[in-house]
Amino acid sequence: MPDLDKLHEAVVEGDSKTAAAVTHAAIAAGVEPLAIVTGYLVPAMDEVGRRFECEEYFVPEMLLSARAMKASMEIVRPLLAAAGTEPVGRVVIGTVQGDLHDIGKNLVASMLEGGGFEVIDLGANVTPERFIDAVTTRNAHVVALSALLTVTMTSMKTTIDAFQAAGLREKVKIMVGGAPVTQQYADAIGADGFGESAAAAVALARRLVAV
Repeated sequence: MPDLDKLHEAVVEGDSKTAAAVTHAAIAAGVEPLAIVTGYLVPAMDEVGRRFECEEYFVPEMLLSARAMKASMEIVRPLLAAAGTEPVGRVVIGTVQGDLHDIGKNLVASMLEGGGFEVIDLGANVTPERFIDAVTTRNAHVVALSALLTVTMTSMKTTIDAFQAAGLREKVKIMVGGAPVTQQYADAIGADGFGESAAAAVALARRLVAV
């Protein structure tokens, strides 16, 4: 039986090759895919988030850990889907219309996936209509809006207003984040929550889906 503690360690240390190798060995040994996620990947990404909050880790270390987690998830995800395993929740994420920045958004998406969520990543410069279409077609529980520029923050309100106009606002939770975004702004535009960091975004998403 492979030592799965090495998977936890590999993710925390950002070692993609070891993460993939241990995951392959675990599957070959008959370890349940869901046990790999809940027992090792989720706790590892929680630890990465904790280290970031404590300023032991910074964005480069988080990106490496996210990459290692993804290396494992690429092996596990098809097996979870084949088994009909339900994710913790389903999140549609994207950078709002007019904004092409995606590093922060990508990091949040990876952390959410590491936290057990199914993530539908729409990329950058996403129109309100694309967010709405993704929510309706994928039956998402949460929408995560990202903006890095002060001038594109208004697109967050436009997107929330579009959900309201479409009659979908009460059916989905909307969280916002990005360098210029504040809790006060989130409250002002009617968002359900604000994540000041990737780790905070995962904790918020869990609260929004009541996990």
